[in-house]
Amino acid sequence: MSVDAVLKEAMSMEGAIGVALVDYSSGMTLGEVSSTKELDLTVAAAGNTEVMRAKMRTMDMLKMNDSIEDILISLGRQYHLIRPLTSRSGSGLFIYLALDRSRANLALSRHQLRSLADNVEL
Repeated sequence: MSVDAVLKEAMSMEGAIGVALVDYSSGMTLGEVSSTKELDLTVAAAGNTEVMRAKMRTMDMLKMNDSIEDILISLGRQYHLIRPLTSRSGSGLFIYLALDRSRANLALSRHQLRSLADNVEL
């Protein structure tokens, strides 16, 4: 699945307002799509890279032998989901998805994002 296909599939989710495929070692986006000018995905990708790194450092310090499934950030009007890719070709990447809270179904969005992330081969 190409980067464009991943982004298109994520944006088809109910309530999606922006999505980016991000390299968390550099914070750079491999691609991004937004339906609003209010969400700067380049800034969001860089900031959420720090979230990923912080959680990974914390897990390492706690000697947790586990992996991050997803990270959910609940805002007043939005949900932000961070989902690391699990495939070997996607190692070091995550999908960042922003949802309009009033239109999104959080449980369904998490399920769809998991399925999408598990099937990405770059």
